[in-house]
Amino acid sequence: MIPIDFEYHRPKAITDAIKIYQALTADNKDTVYYGGGTELISRSRLNEITPQAIIDLKNIPECNTFKREAGQIVIGSTVSLTAIADTPLFPLLSNVVRSIAFRTARNKITIGGNLAGDTFYREAILPLLLSDSKVVLAGGKGIRQVEIHEIVGKGMKLAKDEFIVQILINEKYTKYPYFNHKTTKQSKVNYPIVSLASIKVDDRIRIAFSGVCPFPFRLREIEDIMNNSAESPGERARKVIDLLPSAILNDMHASREYREFVLKQSLCKLLEHVERRVS
Repeated sequence: MIPIDFEYHRPKAITDAIKIYQALTADNKDTVYYGGGTELISRSRLNEITPQAIIDLKNIPECNTFKREAGQIVIGSTVSLTAIADTPLFPLLSNVVRSIAFRTARNKITIGGNLAGDTFYREAILPLLLSDSKVVLAGGKGIRQVEIHEIVGKGMKLAKDEFIVQILINEKYTKYPYFNHKTTKQSKVNYPIVSLASIKVDDRIRIAFSGVCPFPFRLREIEDIMNNSAESPGERARKVIDLLPSAILNDMHASREYREFVLKQSLCKLLEHVERRVS
């Protein structure tokens, strides 16, 4: 249970959700959008957040969509990670989300919640960065479609009144060779020490990371290094360390030094996998 009193709203349309949010915030009520609710419940129990009103998005048809349509994979924000794992329209995405939490938790965790939540690992975003996906957002300024790279930085750059409606993935990216590798402290579904995902597009490696820094990322400069076959895998891995966008994480799951070691090993495994496919 959530140990706080709050208003609960469950609109059936995007425009209704926006209107409800505007009315509640105009009345100075701390209002949040709700998908699966796992993070909302756990943080409320710890008194980290105390929302006065909750807008549940699960009755909005567009948020529940999961289909292949007109050359795209369309995933609504309230689609559960279990549904994505069990329906491999995008095999790399299915593989990545399958290692996020245990199945009972994945039944509730939504892809929108994983992307926009406060937990900084957000591993489901890795295949979306690699596939240059688009995101449909809704808020006070209406409905807009943006490139995922426009709203990803050290956190999701969403306006306070915005919520994710859908993710749009060009179907061509679901057919490219892929590789994903995750190292955890204990079980395979724990928070990552290093999680990387990669696809090979037009004979060029694309790669995205989680667990290395306090935010997931993809950098073209790192991909340039990884695609320089004139250098050894070890040398390329060493150079990647120098290009990381922030200091390597140092926390209860792994020391900075161990994460660096695991990252180098993971990069070498990726290059070995690519070379094995070529030969």
